[in-house]
Amino acid sequence: MLAAASATVPFRSAELPFEHSPSKTSHKYLIESVGSGAALLDFDGDGLLDVYLVNAAELKERMPAGAVPVKSSPRFHNRLYRNLGGRRFKDVTDRAGLAGAAYGMGAAAADFNNDGLPDLYVTAFPRSQLFRNNGDGTFTDVTASSGTAASGWSSSAAWLDFDGDGRLDLAVGRYLQWDFEPDLWCGAREPAMRSYCHPDQFRPVSHLLFRNQGDGTFQDVSAVSGFGRHPGKALGVAIADYDRDGRPDIAVSNDAFPQQLFRNLGDGRFEEVGLDSGIAYDDDGRVFSGMGIDFGDYDNDGWPDLIINALASQRYALFRNRKGSFEYESGSSGVAAITRNRSGWGIKFLDASGHGRLDILGAQGHVMDNIQLTQPAVPYLEPLLLMRNLGAGRFADASADAGPPFLEPRASRGAAVGDLDNDGALDAVVNVNGGRALILWAAPPQDNWLLVDGLPPGATVRAARQWRTVSTAGSFLASNDHRAHFRGLPAEVEIEIHYPYGGSARFTSVRTNRIWKPPSP
Repeated sequence: MLAAASATVPFRSAELPFEHSPSKTSHKYLIESVGSGAALLDFDGDGLLDVYLVNAAELKERMPAGAVPVKSSPRFHNRLYRNLGGRRFKDVTDRAGLAGAAYGMGAAAADFNNDGLPDLYVTAFPRSQLFRNNGDGTFTDVTASSGTAASGWSSSAAWLDFDGDGRLDLAVGRYLQWDFEPDLWCGAREPAMRSYCHPDQFRPVSHLLFRNQGDGTFQDVSAVSGFGRHPGKALGVAIADYDRDGRPDIAVSNDAFPQQLFRNLGDGRFEEVGLDSGIAYDDDGRVFSGMGIDFGDYDNDGWPDLIINALASQRYALFRNRKGSFEYESGSSGVAAITRNRSGWGIKFLDASGHGRLDILGAQGHVMDNIQLTQPAVPYLEPLLLMRNLGAGRFADASADAGPPFLEPRASRGAAVGDLDNDGALDAVVNVNGGRALILWAAPPQDNWLLVDGLPPGATVRAARQWRTVSTAGSFLASNDHRAHFRGLPAEVEIEIHYPYGGSARFTSVRTNRIWKPPSP
């Protein structure tokens, strides 16, 4: 099922038999430019992460207002690939019932009904879908009965227990108030110069928060929680307890709009603190095109930091967490110089080097497919990016040494990260707008590693001096490995776990180089 490429260090690549179909038109509908994402989930419980790739839908040359893009043709179907082991995959979409509907965007996987099986939420335009895992290789569309059909243009979503009742709730970012009509013409009047419209042409839209009521239904608490009272232009969503008060918070990356951070107040409400916390703007006080987003403690001080990428000339934004407030560190870290002319989408902290520090993986490509007509120095297609963490708050561009996948230009979009072969090194799946999906196989680690399994989203884990947040959210339109991953460890390590909403545990002399599941608290 895979077309293998040459071996590389630290990554080699292979293509899945999946081609994203954006159905581009001469009208330059904005939705054509965004691409779709991916989810990693062990849907069949065999211990191996399977791959779900989201696809677009058919667009006619002229689409009326309120039209629903058609997904009947198999070339537009979302695809579920079962991991057979040995780096082999099998398409099981039809049996699973996961072809999807509407123009697909991203996915978020988690066990919302506490039956031990990961379920799947798929964001799309003009409505999203919730699929319940039946445990027999099939899924049931429970969108209508659950009340989770987010209307409009949904982008990234995240599962979290925001109210501490032991049930996973659902946060959904929405992009814009957008429809096919009015059919705006942006760019020069010559047909070849027509371009996708800037998001400034469209109004922001409220985010959505659905509270899990424990009976298979969800309550829309967007307004009463405060999460929906601060509209944005969301493309990415990430989860972490940024202020270490024991409650999971939500960060939202917005396109050409202030970045947002929603602090969990613990009484069912959120307070938007993007400006006060220091992440709303860059160091010049300007908005930027926030695409992908991720939390990760890159300096190993126990406080989750934040990375948000942007378009060429804007620089990716690295925010260092200083005990609950953030400082813009793109310049001093070297990230600004590396990314000044880059355009990013999927973005993820991961230890790709085995040195016990979080590096940064980026999926790149400009939003405008004809950008070089107006900006000849800015490419549409870009190679992947790997920034190696040098320590002392500094990063270096390590893409040239990461292998051929980091040299070939693509229109990369969603990127999901996880250990697909359980060898202790994190792999990645990249969805390419209008291209073949890519798997980055990481070389087996030569250092000591550990995967911590069985923890609820929102938990934080310490191994030696490294901290991780348990969450499948982060990146762009993606759902990542549910396990906390560590590298660069001693042969035995002390593990400290902090559960959301109180409770902790400590385990000594935990052997590394394995998947470890702590006893239930």
